[in-house]
Amino acid sequence: MKAMILAAGRGERLMPLTKKIPKPLIRINGESLLERHLKQLKLSGFAEVVINTSYLGSMIEETIGHGDRYGLTISYSREPAAPLETAGAVLKALPLLGKAPFLLINGDIWTDMSFGQLKSNSNYPYLVLVPNPKYSSEGDFSVDGPWVMRTNKNLYTYSGIGMYHPAFFSHVTNERQPLGPMLFTAAKKKLLQCTIYDGQWFDIGTKSRLADARSKISLLNPL
Repeated sequence: MKAMILAAGRGERLMPLTKKIPKPLIRINGESLLERHLKQLKLSGFAEVVINTSYLGSMIEETIGHGDRYGLTISYSREPAAPLETAGAVLKALPLLGKAPFLLINGDIWTDMSFGQLKSNSNYPYLVLVPNPKYSSEGDFSVDGPWVMRTNKNLYTYSGIGMYHPAFFSHVTNERQPLGPMLFTAAKKKLLQCTIYDGQWFDIGTKSRLADARSKISLLNPL
């Protein structure tokens, strides 16, 4: 099974920190977000990883290489200066991902989740949801058993981790297209499945969230 890590964003809300370093290379507790993902993927039994790049992409490639030090085979899906958004990024990378289901991970999150438990046998996207963090009280989704829904009171947030079948992206026609609206539409049609993760998960989207994650993770995992 292959995995794709989304690493093309500019990280505008983390400026000026991301002026000279891409967001996925930000370090927490001694290692970058991207390096942690790669190590976790190796431990979870993955062998091949695709990373999409745009902003400061050459720095990512120079730092990470082609996977030898991680025991992985890493390939890069290089995007133009204006990134293609999530769905557009996956569409461009499909030739590298192949025809089998793959794991998709946001490059700007930190989690202690084992990716090896995410092996869906269906053609439905299989999302990892987390209880709404304090900064996202409205949430993204509700659940009905294994099914993802949208209601007036959504208690869960998409973690940025999910299993997808390439066929889910077969109707993407725009080069630049976000994933969120596609997931919302699929949820309304009951075409999404999920698991709820209650472990450690942090979205590193802003300076305050980064500071919070660094503080809590250093206590959980002292150097």
